[in-house]
Amino acid sequence: MSGRSKKGIVFILILGAVLMSLFNYGLKATNTTEFCTSCHSMQNNLAELKETVHYSSASGVHAGCPDCHVPKAFIPKMIAKVMAVKDVYHEILGTIDTPEKFEKHRWAMANRVWAKMKATNSRECRTCHSFDRMNLEEQSKSARKRHAAAEKKGKTCIDCHKGIAHEDPDEPDDAPEEVAKES
Repeated sequence: MSGRSKKGIVFILILGAVLMSLFNYGLKATNTTEFCTSCHSMQNNLAELKETVHYSSASGVHAGCPDCHVPKAFIPKMIAKVMAVKDVYHEILGTIDTPEKFEKHRWAMANRVWAKMKATNSRECRTCHSFDRMNLEEQSKSARKRHAAAEKKGKTCIDCHKGIAHEDPDEPDDAPEEVAKES
């Protein structure tokens, strides 16, 4: 192997390491609540989240935007990141850039998130919550009964816990019948 080809290989390896580092930095930087809420259309969502036990709890456990909306596994994470570009696009386009415009589209946006969560068996919820780790004896009688029934019926978190971190959107009068029934 000539000296020139060795230098080429070294250059490619260094370039690959630099690009991989930049890629990882970009993933980390865009996977924070601060980044997610940097668009002012997300400030209402942040305010709602701050009022929930997912944001502040007696045990100090805290969930931010990525904990609920970004999968941990690489391929699903990349898909979520690509799909999130539409939110930035609509912010820039002005579709959701005011509280009034955001509310106008909130029902449809919420239903897309709920459908994704249902399709993945509430994968992100189960990072912290799972039926097999629940101590049903420590739950209220009602919660204990509902969680046991949900597990037997194969229900997923989002079937019962819509609005757990954000306010439930108002269902529009013209909502499709099948979506309205699922909610």
